[in-house]
Amino acid sequence: MSLDRIGEQTANVLTWLARREEAIASNLANADTPDYKTLDVAQPGDFSSILATSLVTEQVPNLVSRNDGNNVSLDRETRLLAENNMKFNLATQLLREEVKNVRSAIEEGHS
Repeated sequence: MSLDRIGEQTANVLTWLARREEAIASNLANADTPDYKTLDVAQPGDFSSILATSLVTEQVPNLVSRNDGNNVSLDRETRLLAENNMKFNLATQLLREEVKNVRSAIEEGHS
């Protein structure tokens, strides 16, 4: 796999993770809003296609609603936020390593 391809896929993953963080933040902000339904951004099967298609934010099915119709679970959302942050940190580290490799190749080419 070429470095360009790895960089593109990493950028696509970062795009998905950023959109997912927006959905999670919205869920947490609306945890007390009556009739609010939990949202999420589905993980695409192929990250290379993320930018070619729109990332759709959808209601999460099969969550238990409270008496006010809200189905946000603070435990679920904080867990997802932590997982999302961990994945984002990993993806940015991979991107940094790729940039480091490209810089190294360029410097070797100038020698």
